[in-house]
Amino acid sequence: MKSFYLLKDKFCLLTIAIICISLESNAQEFRYGDPLPDAPELAKRGKYAVGVKTMEFTNNDQVNILNSKDGKDPLYDRNLKVEVWYPSLPEKESKAVVYEEVMGTRGDTLRPLIPFQFKGRAYRDAALVNSGKFPLVVVSHGYVGSRYLMTYLTENLASKGYVVVAIDHTDSTFKDANAFYSTLLNRAKDIRFIIQSMTHLKNNKLSTIIDSENIGIIGYSMGGYGVLNVGGAGYSDGLTAFFGQMTGGSKAIADLTANNTEYQSMKDSRIKAVVAFAPWGMERGVWDLEGLKGLTVPTFFVAGDQDDISGYEKGIKAIYDGSINTDRYLLTYKNARHNVAPNPPPAEALEPGHHIDEYYRYAEPSWDQRKINNVNQHFVTAFLGTHLKGEDFSQYLDIPENSNDQDWSGFVPRSSTGMQLLHEKKASN
Repeated sequence: MKSFYLLKDKFCLLTIAIICISLESNAQEFRYGDPLPDAPELAKRGKYAVGVKTMEFTNNDQVNILNSKDGKDPLYDRNLKVEVWYPSLPEKESKAVVYEEVMGTRGDTLRPLIPFQFKGRAYRDAALVNSGKFPLVVVSHGYVGSRYLMTYLTENLASKGYVVVAIDHTDSTFKDANAFYSTLLNRAKDIRFIIQSMTHLKNNKLSTIIDSENIGIIGYSMGGYGVLNVGGAGYSDGLTAFFGQMTGGSKAIADLTANNTEYQSMKDSRIKAVVAFAPWGMERGVWDLEGLKGLTVPTFFVAGDQDDISGYEKGIKAIYDGSINTDRYLLTYKNARHNVAPNPPPAEALEPGHHIDEYYRYAEPSWDQRKINNVNQHFVTAFLGTHLKGEDFSQYLDIPENSNDQDWSGFVPRSSTGMQLLHEKKASN
């Protein structure tokens, strides 16, 4: 009888081990952007396989703000690396991309750099689809961040027929973070430059599939700060003064202010849609109401109502309220803070011994990041599809303001809780 119980115990332990191994195996199969069981309808990937490639560009004769002194601004050639996702011909799953990323910040005087990898559902240097043109979408990360911060979204959009370009903003990535005023100056300039570079490609097959007349720009945090300026929201004179104090008198950022006549001429009519995740700056006086009036491109804002980086009522919502000359939406995650845009935390961030900020660079305290990713995929698909492709997604955008009052269209019943979607049309003259 004793042997029977010993055998039974061993069998139970073996069963538990098999279950654990199975669960671990299934968990490892999840890749950023995959739909959860309650993912809204438009979160699913599109009909195209996705190719990905790395490109580099140099923006010549830019202000070298890190070496400015006594109000004098030397020039340098600014190098930028980008990742491009695009509709491609199918490849074997075994060739799916593995992204190389780091946690930490710069690795010297700040937090150590910790390399990690994660799998995507794209294929490195895969052949382009052989017909059709696709809108261009340029993506700008936060400070600090990288071009891989939102692969759940960049891959997803490419599968739906977009050429998506995410920028590594020099002086603003995990690897090379530098003085904040470089990000203040260069963020919008980088976005404009990459738009021009991608729409004027030479001797590159990507040029054959890019629809240069339909462009969307997406930014998170400092990326949101940048895309709003590119979309027409000129910075305030207060930012010029603040920037001068930080840099010892440089006025280089004055080129991007609302009252600068040259700034007004920078507006790019090819840009048809702006998505701003948790845009930074309103609480710091980056914009005033007059500057926000310059934003005329349809804009989709995303925010957490507990955002303690960009602020909500006096921050992101104040930008939304003040942008009276555009058709705009504001999606708010209740009880979310600032991280309403990134991938989920990497597995390495869950290991003991790491700084808590490696986890909270990605995670939200009250939300499953995978759920946020799926909801973002859904609404960004509807918004960009409306303005860049002329498709009718009104059933997913014209919905009750409060998600707790009624199931939102496209959501699994009982799954659309804890959110709000505001919509204001352009003010009539």
